[in-house]
Formats: sequence, C-alpha cells, structure tokens
Amino acid sequence: MYIDLGFRMVGLCGVASWFLLLFVARSANAGEESSNAELRPRFLPRDQLLRLPIVARDAGAGHPASSGNGTVNGTQPHAVKSSAGWSAVSGGHDRQSFYALIQAGGINFRVVLDTGSSDLWILSSACETEACNSQPRYPLSYQSPSFQSVNGNTTVFSASYADGSGVSGIVAREKVELAGLVVANQTFGLISDSNVSLSDQESGFLGLGFPRLSTISTREVNDSRPFLTNLAEQGLIDYPLFGFSLTRNLTGSLSLGAIDASVVTFPQNISWNDVAQFSPVSAESNTSGYLHWAIPLTSFGVNGTQLVPLPSQARATDNVSLALFDVGTPGFYGPYSDVSRLYNLIEGARLVDAASGQWVVPCDTNIPISLTFGSYDYILQPSDYIIGPASGSPSSCFSWPRALPPSADGLDWQIGIAFLQTVYTIFSYGINAKESPKIGLYPLGTRPVSTNTTGTLVHPSPQTMTAFTPQTTIQADLPNSLIPTPTFTTPAYAFNTSVPATIGGIVQSGLATSTYSPILAHVQATTGFNASVLPTISPSPSVTTITTNGITTTSAVSSTPLHLGVPPGWSGAGPSLTSGVGVTLVVILGVQFAWHLVFRTW
Repeated sequence: MYIDLGFRMVGLCGVASWFLLLFVARSANAGEESSNAELRPRFLPRDQLLRLPIVARDAGAGHPASSGNGTVNGTQPHAVKSSAGWSAVSGGHDRQSFYALIQAGGINFRVVLDTGSSDLWILSSACETEACNSQPRYPLSYQSPSFQSVNGNTTVFSASYADGSGVSGIVAREKVELAGLVVANQTFGLISDSNVSLSDQESGFLGLGFPRLSTISTREVNDSRPFLTNLAEQGLIDYPLFGFSLTRNLTGSLSLGAIDASVVTFPQNISWNDVAQFSPVSAESNTSGYLHWAIPLTSFGVNGTQLVPLPSQARATDNVSLALFDVGTPGFYGPYSDVSRLYNLIEGARLVDAASGQWVVPCDTNIPISLTFGSYDYILQPSDYIIGPASGSPSSCFSWPRALPPSADGLDWQIGIAFLQTVYTIFSYGINAKESPKIGLYPLGTRPVSTNTTGTLVHPSPQTMTAFTPQTTIQADLPNSLIPTPTFTTPAYAFNTSVPATIGGIVQSGLATSTYSPILAHVQATTGFNASVLPTISPSPSVTTITTNGITTTSAVSSTPLHLGVPPGWSGAGPSLTSGVGVTLVVILGVQFAWHLVFRTW
C-alpha cells in the first residue's frame, strides 16, 4: 500500500533507462580515477572487528533515537539567523560506531556518524544487496516535494573504503534535518549498490569531515558541500563547531553550533589542539588545506614512562606523528613501531595476530597507558583499553591499541571510540581568513590529566586504576608460540611535499563564513581562554518535575513513536521499506522511477 498505485504505464524504453542507470551506478568503482586515492575516507575493516568485538557491556539506559534543539546560550551576529542543535546518539549493537537520527525529505533515518569522511549517503529502495535488504531505505516511489535531481539523475556517486567495501548510486539533492538544523538542497548519495555492513536499522553514513575529503566532485555538481560545511558556510549555527559525548553504555550526544553544557561544566578546562594541513595530491591544487581531523600526538606512555612517537613519514611531516580523530572507529590504532614499544612496557603482553596487529595483556593488569596531545596527558585505565578475554586463554585479554603498517598519508594513529569515551571532544571547524580548525578535549569525570601550569605530566599510581572486569568472552584460540613483530617498507608519501603544509594556519576558503567573530584564534593547548564566550546548549530534559501545593511529581516526557524509512503520511507498513521486496514490486518501482527519469523532473 502507499506505493503510489496511480503510476503510469511507460514503454520499455523507460524500464531500460532505469536499469541502465543502475548498471552505471554499480559500475562506478571500476571507472573511478585513482589519482586522488589518498583523499578517500579512512575506514578500518569492520569484518575483522566483528571477530574481535569491543567488550560487550550492558546497554544500561537503552538507545535514545530522538533529536531536537535544547536551550541555547550565547550567539554570534550573522546576516542569517543562526542556531544550535542537540541530538541524542546511540551506539550500535556491534559496538563499532554511533548513529544519530536525521530526516531526509521528511523521512526518518538512522545514519552512522563519521569524522573520517565528509559525505552523506542513504540506501535507496533500488539497492537489493544483502547489505541493504534488512535496512530502511529511501523509497524511490515517494514523490518528495523537496527532492531535486542532479544532472538528470546521471551523476554517479561512489565511495570506497580501506576494508574493500563500498557503495555506489547517484547524486541527488534533498532537504536534510539533523538536531533541528535544516539544510535545503543538500547533496547526498542515493545508493543502489552496497556491501558496507550496517546494523541497528542504520541506513547510511553522515560524514563530518572537511569538504576536500568529499567524493562528490564540484566540477560535476555545482555548489556541492558536505552537511557540516553548509551549516558553517551559511552561518546557520551559532559557532562553527560540533561536540561529541560518547559513553560505554552506548548513549551519548552530538551538539552542533555549541558545546553540551550538561557535559562540559568547566569549559575553561578544555585543551585546544591545532589541526594539521595537508599538501595537495598530484595536480589537485597548488595550495595546502585541511583534509582530516588530525592533530599531533606528542607522546604516549605506560605507567608513567613516556615514549616519543616514531613518525612513519618523518621527513614529510616535519618529524610529527599525526593522529586522526575518528568517531567511526571503535578502538584506537597506532603504527607497529610505536605499538610494539608500548606493549613491551606491559608485563605479559604479547602479539597474537600479526595480520590484524592484535596484542593481548593479562586480564588482571592494573597498568595505565596514556596518550599526550599538546602538554596534556590523557590516562586510559585497563577498563578503557581492554577488549575482553580469549576463550582459549581466559587470563589473557585482547586490548587496544592495535597496530597498523605505515601508510602513505602520514596518519600514524587513528583515535576512535575507546579513547573518545574518556573525553568530550569538540571539533572546531575554523573560519575563513580568521581562525584555524582545532580539536578540543575535555576530560570526563575525575579522570586524571596533566593540568599543571608548569606542564609537568601527572601520573596516577597503579593502585588508583580501575581494573578490567570481564563480562564477555571472545571466542578465539591464542597461538602457543611467540609471534615476531613484522617489519614493513614505508610507502612513498602521497602528497606533494613541494607545497608546504603546516600545523594550524589560516586559509582563505573551505571553512566557515568570515562573518563569524573568532573565539579560538589565539588559544593554545597549554593556555586558558575566555570560556564564557563559547556558545552552549542544554538538552531538553527527559523528565519533567512539577511541584503543586508542596507536592512534587516527576514524569517522563512523552515521545512520538518514529518510523524509519517511512515518508510523511505513509502507514509504515509498505513492504518497500523493509526487506523482502518481491520481483513484481521491483519492476513497479523501476517503471515508476523510469517515468520520473524520462518524462518528469524530480
């Protein structure tokens, strides 16, 4: 039902046009240019991680799915009315990522949040692969009033990832809303073929990276910008930043345009780190620019012993080891040269899988490890970095970090959820001609961190550490013999080193509109700043407390049930929105979509 049964019969040419479009979209990866291969998103193998999942802790409070604005404090003058938004986020049951709720054309979708990529893509009802069939999809039969075709629906969208997975389809435009913030005519990928593993009724990815990382060519699609870039360039948010709070019980928040005041209670304790620029790739341009959310890693340590990183591309990066902050990565990773030295300082640690870079440590260890950004040392307790015990050796636990071979892009470390759950992370987008992008880190709870004005690193004693308590055993047999640490040949650096790239630095374009007044232009990781000028947002309460005649009552705020993948006014029971689409329905959708392609303008 509600499949627009008033479709018109069209000739075979219409059907042929539809299937030709599918063929072109599904062949996109084969014809993709390889010259800008290093500009692809960083996406680590999910199938490998499924074999060794993050330790399964109880979900606790459950999975919030709704989003909306909270109470905003502090604004900036703009020609365009600005705002801020707050959205609950949830961790997937595979414990590899967090998702949020968006609306595209008024249709609700869950999308994986990813700071290692820049594009929004959503599965469409044309995708019939195994990866698509069980997920809510954008129904092509829905005549959305805000949908706009791009180049007659002939512009191919494709995204490929480091694990060999990928998606393909067409580029389109739609009204997209996240946390009450709306971008009209947002370009996105409408996917007809995918082998990317999704769970929890997720329907796609929302990339929160820089526009340079987008796979949608601005030469083919005029004014194409990522969602975050549109918010920042159009001045639609109070300040060009967003913040993440991620918890172990698979809950959290995403704030846009402001920081979450319910989490950051002392904003003066935020430490700020300049983001690195990257030189151009081949003939991409003749200037450097911002590409990844990557900052220098000053050092790492074990139980107070600090080690200096060994950058894999030392000459190209001026002897700086870069760490990519990626909310789409479950744990955290480092180069073999550093990770092996880290584990050498943990008694009983050993490499058990050279291919995946996996070590084990004694499950009862009370040794802390640390990562240092700027002059601030962030402590990870065993409960933070241990994954879980192996079934074949229950006294040995898989742990983070895992090791990776050296890469051509110079990103030695990839910092994911295991670390991000210990801090509130702020991604400040930067302002054209005024302010460089920065990452702010705010330690959560009573977690120890170096806050000395002298810059001296403060280390807790092992006795203050929270030991790991195993809750889930990982089915794995460990090798009976020691595995030697592998050696690698470092690949050639992918970027044009004749064009210098700096840590931080002002650029003239590609960031937020210059109508913003800079707040963080001169802040450093080791100094304070006027924290009161940062916009904040307080989430709407989940409960209400009412006092009448001295009697206080508390009740939960009611929420309207949400249907995923269901257009406004549809019942939500249509089979095209779930798995099990029959051949007849596919033909109906193909005929109807062909009609739109050949005879109408969407």
